[in-house]
Amino acid sequence: MTEFDLLLRLFLALVFGGIIGWEREKGHKPAGLRTHMLVGMGSCLFTMVSFLALTGLQNFYLDPTRIAAGIVTGIGFLGAGAILQSKGEVHGLTTAASIWMVAAIGMAVGYGLFILAAGAAILSLLVLYLLEKLEEKSSNVKS
Repeated sequence: MTEFDLLLRLFLALVFGGIIGWEREKGHKPAGLRTHMLVGMGSCLFTMVSFLALTGLQNFYLDPTRIAAGIVTGIGFLGAGAILQSKGEVHGLTTAASIWMVAAIGMAVGYGLFILAAGAAILSLLVLYLLEKLEEKSSNVKS
């Protein structure tokens, strides 16, 4: 794998994160385009670096799941920052979940699972966009 291939993966993670981030941005949510793009790229980069560190080490054991666990933990802290509570109402849970999802998509891209990453990005957009429209219609019926 060349460094150009690695840069293409980073770019793809940026695009997938950006698409989901744009959906959050246009809805004026706590974390938007830039945050999602950076999370996607960062997760992809950490994944690629950990994967590349394993290649060529015959007599040395590294646990590749540790990087994944570290990414998930770090994203948990970032997502927690997007969650707000005031007057008994919680806001930002969906944005926190979208940050978590973009990290997973970035990791998939980093491992070269492009179709899986694209499918996850499409499904995420469907959940974010279509279900929001359904919730709006549901709340209009109740009012």
